[in-house]
Amino acid sequence: MKYLRVLGRFWGAAIAAEMEYRLNFLLAALGSLGNFGGSLFSLFLFYRTGYSFDGWPWEAALLVVGIFTLLEGFSATLLSPNLNRIVTHVQEGTLDFVLLKPISSQFWLSTRSFSLWGLPDFLLGGLLIAYAGSKLSLPFTAYLLALPAIASSFLILYSLWFVLGATSIWFVKVYNVTEVLRGLVSAGRFPMVAYPSAYRFFFTFIVPVAFLTTVPAQTLRGEISNTWLMATGLLATVLLVAANQFWRFALRFYTSASS
Repeated sequence: MKYLRVLGRFWGAAIAAEMEYRLNFLLAALGSLGNFGGSLFSLFLFYRTGYSFDGWPWEAALLVVGIFTLLEGFSATLLSPNLNRIVTHVQEGTLDFVLLKPISSQFWLSTRSFSLWGLPDFLLGGLLIAYAGSKLSLPFTAYLLALPAIASSFLILYSLWFVLGATSIWFVKVYNVTEVLRGLVSAGRFPMVAYPSAYRFFFTFIVPVAFLTTVPAQTLRGEISNTWLMATGLLATVLLVAANQFWRFALRFYTSASS
């Protein structure tokens, strides 16, 4: 309950600060709409001549784009405003003050800010998933069953991003590394069958992009086994624990700004 109260204070203050610049929300919405249109256009280029990915008709592929858009909203709302600042805290020595607070430093660094500018992506992604689901005649229970897979994809992306941010303890300038991660994650806007076998292996077992979008989309369609569902939840749990343990390990090498 203490952490929930702290989270409410964090986000209340962050939203109040963001509302001081309401024009930014309009600009962010236009940017989200442009990125959303670009994702749809990229997919349309494959399907415009009647071609379709194996086992993925147009409406099913739209589910992947919708889930990818939700991840973009999650990144803009929580990940970018918070995790990208870990580098700044290390550079400026303000991480000292974070470590002195009577709450988990990982919690503080991961949730301190909340940006409204990612909400249009959540809206667009949700609408696209609902539209594609109606075209595929998906029952309401399909959406409920897919929620754990989508939540797992959020946790997987968070864990990967946080681990990269934590490496700033050793490598102060890791901005480019997080951009590389975002570039790899952008491959998730298409079903994994769109890529050659070697790329599919890489995006499944090396950088788990497949678990971010394709597996949740297959869960929505009811075309995935319980083994893959359990693997998704297990992967999210393992990465979340690994991110926490890696942060604890990294702090052993942190040199305080006052030392």
